[in-house]
Amino acid sequence: MDVSVEVSYKSLNKFHEELCGDKVEIIKTADSDIAILADGMGSGVKANILATLTSKILGTMFQNGASIEDAVETIVKTLPICQVRKVAYATFSILQIFHNGEGYLVEFDNPECVLIRDKKLMDIPFTHRELEGKDIREWRFRVQMGDCFVLMSDGVVYAGAGEILNLGWTRDSMAEYALKCMKTTTSASRLTAMLSKACDDLYLQKPGDDTTVCVTRVIPRRLVSIFTGPPEDPDDDRKLMEQFMSEAGCKVVCGGTSANIAAKYLDKPVVTQIQNTSSDVPPMAEIEGMDLVTEGIITMNKALKLLRQYVRDEVDVDFFLALDEDNGAARLAKILIEECTELKLFVGKAVNQAYDATMDLDLRMNLIGQLKSVVERMGHRVEIIYF
Repeated sequence: MDVSVEVSYKSLNKFHEELCGDKVEIIKTADSDIAILADGMGSGVKANILATLTSKILGTMFQNGASIEDAVETIVKTLPICQVRKVAYATFSILQIFHNGEGYLVEFDNPECVLIRDKKLMDIPFTHRELEGKDIREWRFRVQMGDCFVLMSDGVVYAGAGEILNLGWTRDSMAEYALKCMKTTTSASRLTAMLSKACDDLYLQKPGDDTTVCVTRVIPRRLVSIFTGPPEDPDDDRKLMEQFMSEAGCKVVCGGTSANIAAKYLDKPVVTQIQNTSSDVPPMAEIEGMDLVTEGIITMNKALKLLRQYVRDEVDVDFFLALDEDNGAARLAKILIEECTELKLFVGKAVNQAYDATMDLDLRMNLIGQLKSVVERMGHRVEIIYF
């Protein structure tokens, strides 16, 4: 089994606090993906320091193959002692998914992870053991395609306590809501936004504690290939298209000249979608055999704005409304956010004679560099092939 994961998280700061006392660390190794959620004792600066140290220590040690025993021992000996409570304390959850389909979940004092498998809530058969005086629960397992794991800090289960709900949301109520949400979306980022918004609403937009949700979804490898810009040598048109079409997965063409090259190779017409006109995004087109055909520079720039919002964690209901719009920029951004684990860019280095030659090529190369950077920040591998 060759699996990938989609990981998304969102934190709400305790009301009136500048810093969040929860910290999430996402790490990619050669053979696995690791999600770590740490919750520092208290709130504000002290909690932030405890959570950051805990997540960084766990991340570094797991990345280098250390055991949970060594990691917990290091945390206990490293965390600064609170001068008021006379203890050093941070809870944590660690989920490690290996590319071969093996999984490892270990938790200390955080609410129990929610697992949704085959559209059902699953009980996790944890084993318990004591390490450095701490009750650690862990589970080693084989993943199934489509598995969805929800890690959370205790701010989630206390949402609404004393306000809308007497005893807070509770872990089981949150799990049922997550299952309900999964009937409308399988996207980790959308599920994260929905769960975080529910917490914020229960707190009446004044969170009584730092509140973090981290969703990990097991998905197959998804390659997206984008062709933009004609080759420097027109004789390479066919070579580029042969290589582009040989790739598996989703295929996107950006740019009018690129679309004409693709249409000629496929012997199919370019059909402009007049009905999808937008005031600020050029219309899309259709070519049989392509998943998406858009204009070039303007559309890619607007897609980049959405991608930057995503990596800056500026993700809410309004963001997804924009992502669902029927225009080329939104469609391109949506593919890269929700349908991509690897991106392959086929970039032509010819200049558009309709523009200043140097400016046109510089714009395209700068745009490609920005796209590569933001998609890598999303955790995806990016390869660029120039022609």
